[in-house]
Amino acid sequence: MNVADAIRLKRAVRKFQDKPLPDDVIRAILNAGRRSQSSKNEQGWQFIAIRGKDTLKRLSTCGTWAGHLAGAALAVAILTSDPTAKFQTMFDAGQAAAFMQLMAHELGIGSCPASIYEHEKAREILNIPPEWHVRIILSFGYPADKEKLSTPPKKGGRVAFEDVVHWERWGG
Repeated sequence: MNVADAIRLKRAVRKFQDKPLPDDVIRAILNAGRRSQSSKNEQGWQFIAIRGKDTLKRLSTCGTWAGHLAGAALAVAILTSDPTAKFQTMFDAGQAAAFMQLMAHELGIGSCPASIYEHEKAREILNIPPEWHVRIILSFGYPADKEKLSTPPKKGGRVAFEDVVHWERWGG
């Protein structure tokens, strides 16, 4: 699949088959995140790959809309230094997340980000050292409904190009 198709067709998948992901697939997903761009090439992230069903279920309670983690074959917690220290921290984490999700999409695997609001609860579950922080965990798995992986965009589902893009300056 080419990049333009992946961007146009990728959808969030929140319901997964009860089927494990092969180790080589997991490594490919994680390596895509590792290879993503970062500000000044700092690569200021660490990843925790989670496959244990009990741990996934516990993590699914750390965010209001994190329930999809419970049914995932894999979750990846993206750890960063203090996310309030500089704005690039979360931008870089977002790039790592996007690269992992695009790789998964190419491999026929669905994904969805979960915002983590109960940071200390997640820290305890994953034994995260104090100098690292988790704000996002990605779920991965084979889609329960294969069509959900690349459902064409709904008509009117995205804000129109003209309503988002400004040329040269605001309102230009």
